[in-house]
Amino acid sequence: MAQKSRKSEATDALFRAVLSLQSVEECYAFFEDLCTMKELSDMSQRFQAARLLLQGSTYDQIVKEVEISTATISRINRCIQYGEGGYQTVIERLEQAEPNEKKA
Repeated sequence: MAQKSRKSEATDALFRAVLSLQSVEECYAFFEDLCTMKELSDMSQRFQAARLLLQGSTYDQIVKEVEISTATISRINRCIQYGEGGYQTVIERLEQAEPNEKKA
């Protein structure tokens, strides 16, 4: 039941807005308007840490490369292990797309 409580019309509208973005530049414009620089930096670091965890990096390696706390890395790892699969879905899609981008 707790999962349903996070869903709302406002959140749906936000997600539809994100899905409407068509380029990295549009993402920069939208997210720089929507978020503080700290929020954007924090989200970027979390995503980078998730990617490194899924690639098999250790907490120590991630702390050095991404400069975030082990507590944050642990939270990300819990999301990867027991969450909804969002990190895996996005990272797998990016990894599948990257070989094609490098060829272009």
